[in-house]
Amino acid sequence: MNRRSFANMLGGSLLTAGVGSQALASTTKSKSLYALAEAPYKMLYAPHFGMFKNHAGNDEIDQLKFMYDMGFRSLEDNGLMGRTPELQNKIGETMAKLGMTMGVFVLNHEGFPDRLTMTTGTKEWKEAFKKACKSAIETSKRVNAKWCTVVPGNYYRKLPIGIQTGHVIDSLKIGAELLEPQGLVMVLEPLSDTPDLFLRFSDQTYEICRAVGSPSCKILFDMYHMQKNEGNMITNIDLTWDEIAYFQIGDNPGRKEPTTGEINYANIFKHLHKKGYRGVLGMEHGNFYPGKEGEIKVMEAYRKSDLS
Repeated sequence: MNRRSFANMLGGSLLTAGVGSQALASTTKSKSLYALAEAPYKMLYAPHFGMFKNHAGNDEIDQLKFMYDMGFRSLEDNGLMGRTPELQNKIGETMAKLGMTMGVFVLNHEGFPDRLTMTTGTKEWKEAFKKACKSAIETSKRVNAKWCTVVPGNYYRKLPIGIQTGHVIDSLKIGAELLEPQGLVMVLEPLSDTPDLFLRFSDQTYEICRAVGSPSCKILFDMYHMQKNEGNMITNIDLTWDEIAYFQIGDNPGRKEPTTGEINYANIFKHLHKKGYRGVLGMEHGNFYPGKEGEIKVMEAYRKSDLS
């Protein structure tokens, strides 16, 4: 396709997605959207809804089409289970038509017993977790999702950590029995938000996944959280590689796009590609700069950090 034809196609698609001709013209004067959309990214970076709403508008389907036009071939939607089945179906149908891959969604914890977490090992919690897993299966079918994020919850100070770990493993085995026949994978995410969280380190998560022993229980290696909690990122990725199913991105400090903090994402992306990773990398971060210019800077950062 020649440049003029591509530019016409892009302009028409952006107008369909809610980008007015005046906005498109002003945007393309210098760092143009056209320049950012010349080809798909070499790796499967997955934006989330809201990341490009200043260009695409508030409608989720328009945002999804805009992501595709800008070269992204995946979507991540933590809040998917909170959307109506009708919208879930529409998202899934649009992604199928565009040939896009669905990234993670969060296994919805609504309805779980108050003040109880996976670490407590209560029958009440396990029953609520079973119900949530069954609901996640139905959601995954609507969008052809393969991964759902699971967080065990807070450290329970009334029990030794070994006992808590056993409770977490028991619950995850229950989930794996339900999800494995459906091809849906729980990805466990160690977090840095608060020291009260039970799951915080990659080796701890690796140990739990090995104990569960299911292809439906793996690690979500969120590089923002792991940089904060343990650093030594490439080495720890290599050490836990066999249990990693999914990666998320966010620079530190600030949890914004690559190139805004201390993490050398260009080197990490090269390392992951060299090791054979061809899966989704969720863009679970905010935009460093506001407005349309900030959205363009996000795309420029990924173009700069993508494989050369």
